[in-house]
Amino acid sequence: MPRTDPTDNGGLFVGRRPGTAPVKYRALPKRGTRRRQRVDNGASVAILALMVFVCLLFFGPIPVAWLWIASRVQYGLDSVSLAIFVGFFGMLMTLLLGLRVLRRLDLTWILVRRAAGVDQREGVMTRVFAYSAVLAAILFSGWLLLFAGLGPTLAPGQ
Repeated sequence: MPRTDPTDNGGLFVGRRPGTAPVKYRALPKRGTRRRQRVDNGASVAILALMVFVCLLFFGPIPVAWLWIASRVQYGLDSVSLAIFVGFFGMLMTLLLGLRVLRRLDLTWILVRRAAGVDQREGVMTRVFAYSAVLAAILFSGWLLLFAGLGPTLAPGQ
């Protein structure tokens, strides 16, 4: 009987791509001692905090750093086109590297949670990224309204 369930074949009805089979966990994880569970829970919280930190880097420091590098290229070589290329290419490669780091942290988080005795089967990378995007938007809006250009426009001094 052919497998046509989208969850069995990676969303394709023609067969699964190699290496994309769903992860099958053998059994529920065994609970360790209380001390071991506390250590594993603490490690999972630390990994989660690191994931949030990496996600927040996507919305400020990484783009600003590459814009600064691009400005240095433009100043040094007097070529706007090359500066734009260097800025965007560097930013894209750095963001892709950051996503790889996030994925590794997510897989490590799953393993640490399972080591703590939690039946963890899915990661939190997408939720962390979404919440970080909302947090970055709120922080940016606050900065824009309170400290940057819109403050004087909304409440002119004289």
